Amino acid sequence: MKKTKYLVLSAMFAALTAIGAFIKIPAGYTSFTLQVFFTLMAGAFLGPYYGALSQLVYVLLGLAGLPIFTEGGGLMYVTKPGFGFLLGLIPMAFVTGWIVRKWGHRFWLLIAAGVAGLAVLYLVGLPYLYCIVNFYLGSTISAGKVLLSYCVIFLPFDALKILATAILGNRLIPRLNRLN
Repeated sequence: MKKTKYLVLSAMFAALTAIGAFIKIPAGYTSFTLQVFFTLMAGAFLGPYYGALSQLVYVLLGLAGLPIFTEGGGLMYVTKPGFGFLLGLIPMAFVTGWIVRKWGHRFWLLIAAGVAGLAVLYLVGLPYLYCIVNFYLGSTISAGKVLLSYCVIFLPFDALKILATAILGNRLIPRLNRLN
């Protein structure tokens, strides 16, 4: 029964991440979205494996052609500069879930898990964006501009997502764990 619950919740978080892609504010090669929030929640609520599974399902469905990414879907999406951030959702959920599973769901631990997960997202997404823009698209963008334009400006909004995850997770994870 527990496995079924987590598979259903994984599907739900994949769907929520897809919905989060459509709540967006464009910002150059990427957008401000709620995908990060739902990925943090998936990791915190489902743990490392099912959290990562939810994001893997999301990415695979988008690559299969469902228009669930911010600009559609399909296999050619791998050539978009922002695709690295989609790939980064998978290890982000894993790291967030691993920290919560290992050390607990207290408020400050959820904050730490969110920060670690976000760091992983940027470690995957920023180099991918840099490489696609400079080597595939033929444009030129410096590493400093990538860092400033695709990380630093997003951090305040990301901090709010981490805070919301910590507040909700602290209250809801114990209730979820009691469900059979």
